Amino acid sequence: MKKVLAFAGSNSSTSINQQLLDHVVDRIQSHEIKIIKLTDYPLPIFSEDIEKNEGYPIHATIIKNLIAESDALIIAVNEHNGGPSAFFKNIIDWLSRVNRNFLEHKKILLISTSPGKRGASSSLEYTKNIFGRFGGEVIESFSLPSFKDNFQDRKVTNEVLDMGIEEVLTTFAHQIEN
Repeated sequence: MKKVLAFAGSNSSTSINQQLLDHVVDRIQSHEIKIIKLTDYPLPIFSEDIEKNEGYPIHATIIKNLIAESDALIIAVNEHNGGPSAFFKNIIDWLSRVNRNFLEHKKILLISTSPGKRGASSSLEYTKNIFGRFGGEVIESFSLPSFKDNFQDRKVTNEVLDMGIEEVLTTFAHQIEN
């Protein structure tokens, strides 16, 4: 049984990406999954001056340690204006300063959704591209378009999209076993 850490990159209390993450995590049976809320680990906006004068914020180190203790990650990536939210980007910035390879040897499943037809795919692609710089390996990714049309009562209502999630989860589970 592998240890999987799961979190959404949103700081919204009504995050649709958190809802999608909860749904995806509920579908995984054979691994130990720990869900965290990044809002429980507040960080100042990244600044070299803060880093120089105060060091690394304790919450950045805690998040880094939680990642280090896991075998794999499931991350729901939100999107603001075509990119990851400033909240999530700030966490990545701090983590990369604490340890440039904070994702080293981590297998990652990225998921995303948005109210629009693209399902936060721009932010998903951006995140997929940068995670390799930090040692991570994105095994699978999935974007759920038009959240309100395709997700209700804590489940994916579109049968084709639901089968897509199942396929992604099967591949991810198989990959983290090896």
